[in-house]
Amino acid sequence: MAILPNPEIDDIDQRMLEALAGDARMSLKELAQAAGLSSPSAAERLRRLQERGVITAFTIDVDPAALGYPLQAIVRIRPLPGQLHVVERLIKETPQFVECDKVTGDDCFIARLVVPSMGELDAILDRIVEKAETNTSMIKASPVKRRLPPLGRV
Repeated sequence: MAILPNPEIDDIDQRMLEALAGDARMSLKELAQAAGLSSPSAAERLRRLQERGVITAFTIDVDPAALGYPLQAIVRIRPLPGQLHVVERLIKETPQFVECDKVTGDDCFIARLVVPSMGELDAILDRIVEKAETNTSMIKASPVKRRLPPLGRV
């Protein structure tokens, strides 16, 4: 057995997390089978994982293109002096920004943007460029989708 970064996560928790990462809508019975537990035991472990903050939400994964947003971009954003909070508010208020991280380094924000057209991309960036420098890269493909961090299995 490998040593985990979080010693409170054991093999059974790992199996549960991996199963839920594959299908967050699975039934409690299916989850219990995947973990090798009874349904009440699986429910208790699931509750404890939530209470400890290991599981923070059960969610869905949607394809932006299927919703009319075929273009995705990564935008690095460096606010002009005194504009950090204004830029952060603009990002939060723009629903086309579907993810954003506040980072160290030259840029303050790295954000993922979905748009139906280059024209809309320009319009969104034009609102930000008055208060920040931006650098935009169009996403061609995502070879690694969001996934669980290593859970210690070898």
